[in-house]
Amino acid sequence: MSEQEHGEQPVCEEDEEEKPLNYKPPAQKSLAEIVQQDAEDESLTKYKKALLGEELPLVEDPNVPNVVVTRMTLMCEQAPQPITMDLTGDLKVLKNTKFILKEGVSYKVKIHFKVNKEIVSGLKYVANTFRKGIKVDKVICMVGSYGPRAEEYEFVSPTEDAPKGLTARGTYNVKSNFTDDDQTDHLSWDWLLSLKKEWKE
Repeated sequence: MSEQEHGEQPVCEEDEEEKPLNYKPPAQKSLAEIVQQDAEDESLTKYKKALLGEELPLVEDPNVPNVVVTRMTLMCEQAPQPITMDLTGDLKVLKNTKFILKEGVSYKVKIHFKVNKEIVSGLKYVANTFRKGIKVDKVICMVGSYGPRAEEYEFVSPTEDAPKGLTARGTYNVKSNFTDDDQTDHLSWDWLLSLKKEWKE
């Protein structure tokens, strides 16, 4: 299920400065507590079943993380082939792998992830971009809140335009992070974005 199917539009914003927020996330409750709360309220019980499904796909294994990010794709209609990174293997490989993007193209970021045990609130994708050691961009995408289920979720960002021009071309180091309201680091990984004049040079 994508963010659009949650009834919300995906939001990504560039963050030039860190600004302290006064927002405090609500106290975390386990899924079992949420299901049992107000059990006598029939309409509320039906609503919870509609949100969470008839059978809760809880994973009992304590070693399985609650949120697992499986892959990320740069979606671009002009790309000669999918630009996808597998996030389930050795992430050190991505640190030295260049993902090529043609200058000036429009693209979206698609992230696939699973929620295994408890509801997770305020998921967000953060990307800090560096060039020659200098930070040139920071983007924060609000992904949303999700409950556990057997199938993967997918989040698709709004459309972005790659920079264009001689000075924009080159290799960028991107530090990506998938986190939530509780500042839990579900996954952090580095990858290289190579901005070129043509797809193949």
